[in-house]
Amino acid sequence: MGSLRRSPGPGGQRLLPPALLLALLLLLAPSPGHATRVVYKVPEEQPPNTLIGSLAADYGFPDVGHLYKLEVGAPYLRVDGKTGDIFTTETSIDREGLRECQNQLPGEPCILEFEVSITDLVQNGSPRLLEGQIEVQDINDNTPNFASPVITLPIPENTNNGSLFSIPVASDRDAGPNGVASYELQVGPEAQGLFKLQVAEDQDGKQPQLIVMGNLDRERLDSYDLTIKVQDGGNPPRASSALLRVTVLDTNDNAPKFERPSYEAELSENSPIGHSVIQVKANDSDQGANAEIDYTFHQVPEVVRRLLRLDRNTGLITVQGPVDREDLSTLRFSVLAKDRGTNPKSARAQVVVTVKDVNDNAPTIEIRGIGLVTHQDGMANISEDVAEETAVALVQVSDRDEGENAAVTCVVAGDVPFQLRQASETGSDSKKKYFLQTTTPLDYEKVKDYTIEIVAVDSGNPPLSSTNSLKVQVVDVNDNAPVFTQSVTEVAFPENNKPGEVVAEVTASDADSGSNAELVYSLEPEPAAKGLFTISPETGEIRVKTSLDREQRESYELKVVAADRGSPSLQGTATVLVNVLDCNDNDPKFMLSGYNFSVMENMPALSPVGMVTVIDGDKGENARVQLTVEQDNGDFVIQNGTGTILSSLSFDREQQSTYTFQLKAVDGGVPPRSAYVGVTINVLDENDNAPFITAPSNTSHRLLTPQTRLGETVSQVTAEDIDSGVNAELTYSIAGGNPYGLFQIGSHSGAITLEKELERRHHGLHRLVVKVTDRGKPPRSGTALVHLYVNDTLANRTLLETLLGHSLDTPLDIDIAGDPEYERSKQRGNILFGVVAGVVAVALLIALAVLVRYCRQREAKSGYQAGKKETKDLYAPKPSSKVSKGNKSKGKKSKSPKPVKPVEDEDEAGLQKSLKFNLMSDAPGDSPRIHLPLNYPPGSPDLGRHYRSNSPLPSIQLQPQSPSASKKHQVVQDLPPANTFVGTGDTTSTGSEQYSDYSYRTNPPKYPSKQVGQPLKLSIPRPPPHPYHGAIWTEVWE
Repeated sequence: MGSLRRSPGPGGQRLLPPALLLALLLLLAPSPGHATRVVYKVPEEQPPNTLIGSLAADYGFPDVGHLYKLEVGAPYLRVDGKTGDIFTTETSIDREGLRECQNQLPGEPCILEFEVSITDLVQNGSPRLLEGQIEVQDINDNTPNFASPVITLPIPENTNNGSLFSIPVASDRDAGPNGVASYELQVGPEAQGLFKLQVAEDQDGKQPQLIVMGNLDRERLDSYDLTIKVQDGGNPPRASSALLRVTVLDTNDNAPKFERPSYEAELSENSPIGHSVIQVKANDSDQGANAEIDYTFHQVPEVVRRLLRLDRNTGLITVQGPVDREDLSTLRFSVLAKDRGTNPKSARAQVVVTVKDVNDNAPTIEIRGIGLVTHQDGMANISEDVAEETAVALVQVSDRDEGENAAVTCVVAGDVPFQLRQASETGSDSKKKYFLQTTTPLDYEKVKDYTIEIVAVDSGNPPLSSTNSLKVQVVDVNDNAPVFTQSVTEVAFPENNKPGEVVAEVTASDADSGSNAELVYSLEPEPAAKGLFTISPETGEIRVKTSLDREQRESYELKVVAADRGSPSLQGTATVLVNVLDCNDNDPKFMLSGYNFSVMENMPALSPVGMVTVIDGDKGENARVQLTVEQDNGDFVIQNGTGTILSSLSFDREQQSTYTFQLKAVDGGVPPRSAYVGVTINVLDENDNAPFITAPSNTSHRLLTPQTRLGETVSQVTAEDIDSGVNAELTYSIAGGNPYGLFQIGSHSGAITLEKELERRHHGLHRLVVKVTDRGKPPRSGTALVHLYVNDTLANRTLLETLLGHSLDTPLDIDIAGDPEYERSKQRGNILFGVVAGVVAVALLIALAVLVRYCRQREAKSGYQAGKKETKDLYAPKPSSKVSKGNKSKGKKSKSPKPVKPVEDEDEAGLQKSLKFNLMSDAPGDSPRIHLPLNYPPGSPDLGRHYRSNSPLPSIQLQPQSPSASKKHQVVQDLPPANTFVGTGDTTSTGSEQYSDYSYRTNPPKYPSKQVGQPLKLSIPRPPPHPYHGAIWTEVWE
């Protein structure tokens, strides 16, 4: 609210008139329009359109039918006229930048005042004024800083340890916790341990102080550079630092000395009066007047004294006259330094000042004609049909300066089709020549003239530039060719059309005028389309002259030419692509009239067996062909898209070798078209069948007599293979059962022939293992058993059947060939003979001993001594004679059996009834053999033709040596049959019929007369009755 002020009256005061006072009182009375204060708080630096508050929502002001208007608060605020919402604007509210908050005391809030008027639009009453305040809250958006980036702090060298020196404080525009919070001192290695920072707090804030912690010596080091860092308390905090330079003060007691023996400096020409060139400096370690130094020129030229001034006290050299590089480029002189002591001392230094060029001259540009192009009044005429890079002028650029200041760059300004090209390579940087030439073809119809501005800029600092211009007038020619509205036009046209139909229409335009814009159309078709199309010269209408066939040609490319009537005439071209649309007028076609495929048998189901190719001259759906199998029985399917035929079964050539069916191809046209083709599948043979033996059977046999001739076919093996080709070509081989190599088989015929003579040991059953192998890959084979029975007759069939049964039960790797007991019986006979011989020898010794004793006893009783003759008769057997044999035969006639007749049929028939034997092996791994009993009933046939004798030794021949010899046989016959050895020469023996016809009677003796095994023949006369009556006569072989 405002306050009334009094104006002075005559008495020093003057009252207001009563009428005016009454009016003011009415205005100050309470009314509906009195002001209401609102307060908001908002952080500074908020983005535009941030809602600060809503007058209607926050303070209950109306939000309908009223107008809100901001009276005070711009440009930081704006108010929504309908709702009274207060927003920020593009002008950010910066707390530190507000004028109202510049001179605030610490802790005082920053207030931004605003006023809003509210007008009732319904009642149209007086506005209502709202006075409000926005407290702008501080954010940490300012960094604390020192007043200077370098703080100098002088400290005497004799300062005591612990002395404090105040450091200028840092300031932060932010307030409160965002203000200065802490200080930090960072020292280098040279100041380590000499200084320390202390921060004192008082009512003015934090005061940093430097504490001296060590002795300072100026002669050793006259200054220390430290870093002091200040940081505020914001989040995140902000920090900055300054260089704290501590200078050590000292006394002077030494002579002057220049810091450098010589000085060099550069001085720009045209430098102003008083400009500093260089400062020479000499130091003196003394104090007082002894350390005060005067500087003077020493023997310098006059020009130096005219251009330069040397300050006597500071050694600063400044400019006192105009310096021109073109007059003098280098100043060389000496400076003398002298102290003010009683005995002054001095020093001298050399100074060289190089005058540096200043860019004080702008480049100059000269433009003139070149060649046939002439210039008149700054204008050049050029035809629009000139070639690119045609020169229209020669431009020469120069600069009086030197170095970089004379290096000139010249360019064409603006977007014009001209450029500069260097005309000479011998020019210097300060003087260059260029051709001004065209960059693109000129077009009079687009631009009739050009103003070319050339700018030259040197490389000085700052650079100087100059400009010059040339006007180029373009002369018009007929340079515009006709242009089609479309350079390429594609037209879809159906096949089987009627001749004369319109295919397309093309149009072109020409930017020229008059006769140069009159156009004539013509066609330049490709060779394949020549004579098929025509065009109207005036309208560009294209027609077809004949019926088109897409299958013959799918598209045509026509070149349309539009030529103007200018001189010379210009032409424009366009391309018309005529795409012939397809009609379904072609049947599908198989590539072959019939297909024959060959596949291997035993392929798995759904294997590919062949592929067919079908084409359709049409296109699109009309050419999309579907393949099916006709007369479909499910054996085959076909893949659409690839034409691959798959089998639904696994082939077996032996069951069916050929398959025949038809394929049907149907296209997708409307109406559809179809075609048929026959397919034959030939199943190739695979070696999946082994040879089959047709003859002989494994249980059959064939008699082979010992009289069989060599080379004679004794058996025939036949086999079949239901495969074909090489898989059915068979080879025969004997895989086993031929240990003696008696037989051989034809590898291709299968005929088995006898290759060696048959011997006694070969008699019996021979089982040949014949392997029949085909020539397939891998080969397959079958095995046949061929039984050959080597014997004179087949009388003993029971034995043969038993042998066959044994053969079928015997593994194939065990040979069955002839009599297996032949060799073994010979070995056992030798062993038995040795045993018997030993037993006979022992018995003989015993008999001799008994005989000697008997004779001695007899002589003792009778007084008779036996002579040597008796001893000789005892040991010398008498040879037998045929007469004695005949007598012996007659003496035994009543007991001898009937002679054996060689009737094989009857003998073998009787043997089948009485013979009992077993097939067995003596030991593991031995071949089976037949064990026959040693006792046979009388009348049994002789088995010597079928098997070897149980004893391979010659039979014992008994010779009668005494009258009692006839009883010997009775004794032998009474012995057990298993222990009886009967000689073949004794026809009265009861066991003679049990041995083979192959007797040693008909063969020469196996052993010579002196070999071991020769029979020892004893002949002892029978004595009278004696206690030892009944002794046995024994013959032993050794």
